[in-house]
Amino acid sequence: MSGTTPQAVVERVLELARADGCMVLVEDGAAANLRWAGNSLTTNGATRSRTVTVIALRASSRGVSVGARTRTGVAGDDLEDLVRAAEGAAGQALPAEDAAPLLEPGHTRVSEDAEWDAPVPCTDVSVFSGLAPGLGRAFMRGSAAGRRLYGYAEHTVSSTFFGSSTGVRLRHDQPSGTVELNAKTGASFSAAEGGHSAWVGRATRDFADVDVEALEEALERRAGWAQRRVDMPAGRYETLLPPSAVADMMSLL
Repeated sequence: MSGTTPQAVVERVLELARADGCMVLVEDGAAANLRWAGNSLTTNGATRSRTVTVIALRASSRGVSVGARTRTGVAGDDLEDLVRAAEGAAGQALPAEDAAPLLEPGHTRVSEDAEWDAPVPCTDVSVFSGLAPGLGRAFMRGSAAGRRLYGYAEHTVSSTFFGSSTGVRLRHDQPSGTVELNAKTGASFSAAEGGHSAWVGRATRDFADVDVEALEEALERRAGWAQRRVDMPAGRYETLLPPSAVADMMSLL
């Protein structure tokens, strides 16, 4: 879909639709990442993606049937095939027991104030311009202290566009980022041989609020905890998790 805006894709799909009702979702994503290992930056990169979902509704005397199809990387000539595939699925589906009329403009439960025609935001490796120098200083300190740093940072900007045959137009832009930093000490990573490992993670919208030194201090503190070893028999024990670990577990649940 090079050169075609997501807004134009929404309008084109609705123009092609022949079903009794149609909805379309276009999700545009941009991502940038940075990796490091053994106190050295290793790779960085940036990607772009687009996913188009078409939901067709067919009305009959028995009710309303729904068909949906999703594709990635569709080109302009592929949109009609996608629309027909969704309509074909709707024609073969049984009526949906929970079918409801499509909402009209002004009747949605989410804000319709987002500027529909605004340019789609993007991201690239420049988002790490404040993070990378801090990592460089941490690498030098780590090398001097016999500590190796490993990790990964990623920034994504996801823009979702929704349109319906009743005239509803909605969009949402969501920037998000994460940084994960792991420190390893000792000639061996084995705790039995004096090696220790600690991890910290942080979520951010734009990396402007990420303090590498603060993350480094947290790693040193956790690595210090690992230096005290207590052998215990097998059994069930209370385990205390840091907030970031709890948050990661809850998101998966």
